[in-house]
Amino acid sequence: MAACFFGEMSYVKPPMSGVIKGMFVPKLSGQGATGDAIALLGALIMPHNLFLHSALVLSRKILNSVRGINEACRYFLIESGFALFVAFLINVAVISVSGTVCSSSNLSSQNAAHCSDLTLDSASFLLKNVLGRSSSTIYAIALLASGQSSAITGTYAGQYIMQGFLDLKMKRWLRNLMTRTIAIAPSLVVSIIGGSSGAGRLIVIASMILSFELPFALIPLLKFSSSSTKMGPHKNSMIIIVISWILGLGIIGINVYYLVTAFVGWLMHNSLPKVGKVFIGIIVFPLMGIYVGSVIYLTFRKDTVQTYIETKNNTAMQTHVEKGFMNPNGELELNHGPIREDLADIPLPE
Repeated sequence: MAACFFGEMSYVKPPMSGVIKGMFVPKLSGQGATGDAIALLGALIMPHNLFLHSALVLSRKILNSVRGINEACRYFLIESGFALFVAFLINVAVISVSGTVCSSSNLSSQNAAHCSDLTLDSASFLLKNVLGRSSSTIYAIALLASGQSSAITGTYAGQYIMQGFLDLKMKRWLRNLMTRTIAIAPSLVVSIIGGSSGAGRLIVIASMILSFELPFALIPLLKFSSSSTKMGPHKNSMIIIVISWILGLGIIGINVYYLVTAFVGWLMHNSLPKVGKVFIGIIVFPLMGIYVGSVIYLTFRKDTVQTYIETKNNTAMQTHVEKGFMNPNGELELNHGPIREDLADIPLPE
């Protein structure tokens, strides 16, 4: 699918100056553009994948020393950054192709109708120049594969959270059945009742919810990884801390701005009687205050629990930490990262 959109991009030839400008000077215009941008953010980052990235570190064999762990962290950063960069390029291609095609002056009436209400269900026409009549079939297969990958990462993240945080253990077949049912059942019900348009709207709403949940995974991660009492010599550098908090606060600010403005706009322009508007406002505004207050609490909450064990007073252990552990043959050991006891029973990916 990525190759098809890049191929289509070379066919429709979007103005590169506009593409580059759009990367660095964001602009939102049109009804619902802010909501779609927030949904794109939530779908791209996905808060549960922040837990998954941290858990997958345990599956790698690394040298148990300060240098070995730092090198592993650097490679994990490159790996995650490359994956997100590829996803970014795909999004650029999709948006550039759709924008160029739908703003063309010689659109057919059928394509103009698709562009007026462009959804996942109707977007296959964008690839007809590359794929011809088979565009809708290949597009459907690509959407199915995309849905499977999203469901798999969600299941993996749920497995680590259940066993690592909640200490819930169950048989593998039962866990798979339960998690997949929870993932599929709401979408299936909405698709049956609302059809393809309802399913498309559900995707946007679910992605927006992911974006609103992002601070509750991002803030603890930033605080823990920047804490010397948690990470010791492996904590984030000052440059990473500053950049991460700027990006994190930007995401939080966008979420809060949209949450307030979208609800106030809906409340002012709907056809409900004044009593109904007041009643809804009494219910929703306190919930917004709780959301903002929870984010502020997470940001400024002091964490005094020390989990990193200092080894300065133990010369032998300090040597092991700095240079690694030796096996009986005098060779450095490559092991899985230090695993906490409450994570010892988690089956790591092969």
